[in-house]
Parts: sequence; structure tokens; C-alpha cells
Amino acid sequence: MPSRPYAGVVAVRGKMVLFSLLSSVIFGVIALAGGTADAADMDITPFSTFNQSPLVQIYGLPHDSSAGIASPGTFLTSISQDLSCNYSVSSNSREQMTLDGETYRLAFAVRYGVAPRWEVGVEIPYLSQGGGFLDSFVVSWHNTFGLPQGGRDSAPRDRMSYSYSKDGVQKLTVEQAGSGVGDMSLTSGLSLYENSDDKSHDQLAVKAALKLPTGDSSSLRGSGGTDFMLQLCGSMTNFSEWGSLAVYGSVGALAMSKGDVLPDQHNQFAGVGTVGLGWGPASWISFKVQLNGNTPLYRDSSLTELSKSPLLLILGGSLRFPGEYLLDIGVAEDVVVAAAPDVSFHLGLSKRF
Repeated sequence: MPSRPYAGVVAVRGKMVLFSLLSSVIFGVIALAGGTADAADMDITPFSTFNQSPLVQIYGLPHDSSAGIASPGTFLTSISQDLSCNYSVSSNSREQMTLDGETYRLAFAVRYGVAPRWEVGVEIPYLSQGGGFLDSFVVSWHNTFGLPQGGRDSAPRDRMSYSYSKDGVQKLTVEQAGSGVGDMSLTSGLSLYENSDDKSHDQLAVKAALKLPTGDSSSLRGSGGTDFMLQLCGSMTNFSEWGSLAVYGSVGALAMSKGDVLPDQHNQFAGVGTVGLGWGPASWISFKVQLNGNTPLYRDSSLTELSKSPLLLILGGSLRFPGEYLLDIGVAEDVVVAAAPDVSFHLGLSKRF
């Protein structure tokens, strides 16, 4: 597909993405200027992000693995942004795969405490697929740190090409840039245990989500199927003179209907999990490291993009502002190369009402 006709669209989209990313930071700084954060120790929560590969993010992988549940009559609102750069070209005697493009995902979520220990919610994502503008940056980054390019430095810059063929049959082709609403999710959560005092805060909850086929599967903004996810989430946080020290994690299962994307190779069940560590040296800042993983979503392939279990490493932290604002900032890398995007940039701003 020629990339030139989309150059102007890519440039405009790039500016819009940067503006949107910066707006969250600016909004947080404005909130900080309004007062001083509470003196209480900082609770540490997981990054609300997941694998943004164009063949993975269309399914109902858990977005929220926090063990926290909204109090009765309380709203927890959040807006998250993920900008991901994909580049993977692989082949064997039977298969050829190209994933080259960028995905921008903006999601609005709200959770409401309907009764003691019980919440319900909804998440509505907006996705943009295109050639993007990060290729030159990623190539320079790899050169600076001596990382392998994997052919990226010789590929056309800022193009979009998602394709897969097997045994001479073209099974997937998406080369048209576009944007629109993705698959929305209905969520719920039930607190199983919570203990909080001056020295610790421990939580255990079960969470569920029903993902609906509201996105366009032909543009990889949805899977074309309905998914159900159930997970057990827990966290343990200790408060000491060294600040907040936390460990958190989740384990669960994802059941998926057939859908429209590679339906004859799509697994209907997958295991999911997260694990993370966090340290909050002060009441307004924390640092986190998190691993997200799942079993393969596809079968009958020897290509990493389809057959391997993705593992995503997320590094970053959180800034706490007056008025119960919390800003997450993270960078995600693919531990299993080609099973997730080269790099993803995550921002999440949440607020309790």
C-alpha cells in the first residue's frame, strides 16, 4: 500500500496523540498547583494496561487487575492512553506475517459502588490504527543502545501493513488507516477480603468483564466476538519509615467466542495473569514494575506472533495529586520478542468522586 497519501493524516494524528498525552500531564500539574497532597501513605495499584499487539488487544484481556473495589455510592473514573509501535516480519515454509504500524488506544472507564463490597462499571475504548510517527525514534533508540533492529531500519518508515498468509491463502490484510470505537466492556467486582490499619493494607477481590463486539473487526478495532473474563486479584501493602512497599498480582481465565479474526486458528480459552512490585517513598509518588502475561490466543502456527505466550514488562510509576487524582506513567516492552509491540507508552489518569 502506498504510504504517501496518508502522510498528512499521520502527521495530524501524531500531533493529536502527543497533545492528548501531554494533556494528562498538564491536567495533573494543574491539580497539584491547587494544594498539597494528603500526608497519608500512598496505596500502590497496578498499571491499567495490557498487550497492545493488533492481534491481541482485540480480545478481552484484563485491563484492570486492581484488588480495590469502589465504596457504596462512590464513582471511580479513569481515562487511559496507550501508544504502541509494532514491527514484526517473520515467515516459514508455510506462513508469512507482517505487523507494521502504530496503535493509539484511548479508553474511558467508570466503576460505581452499588453495595458494600460490590461494584459495576463500563469501559469504552477508541482506537486509531495507522502508520504513525515513531519509527525513526525507535530505530535511533535501538542504535543508541546497541539493540537489534530486526529489519526495522531497512523497512519503509511510518507505514501500516498488517497481513498474514498460510499455505498460499491470504487470511488477514489490513492496510487502511482509520479510527473508531472499539469493543466496549461491562465490568463488575466483589471484595472478598480487606484489612487496613496504620501499618498495612491487604485486599482480595474477584473481578469479571464481558467484552461486547462493538468495534469493527475488519479494521482490527474489535474481534467480532463476545468474551468473558474472570480473575482473582490481590495486593499486600506495608507502610513503614521507608514508605509504601507493595506486591500485587492476579490470575484468571478468558473465554472467547469464535469471532472474525483468524477464526479457524483462534483459541476459545486462555489463561491470564499479572504480578507487580511497587515502592512509594513519599505520599505523592511511587515506582512500579509489572509483568502481564497470557497463554496463546491462536494455534496451528509456528510463528511467535501467534504461537508464543506473550509476556509484557511495564516500568514506571504513579503521581498522586490533591483531590484523589492519580496519574500512572509507564513504558512497556516485549519480553517475548514479536509477541507484543516493540514499545508502548501508557498514561492513566483516575479520579474518585
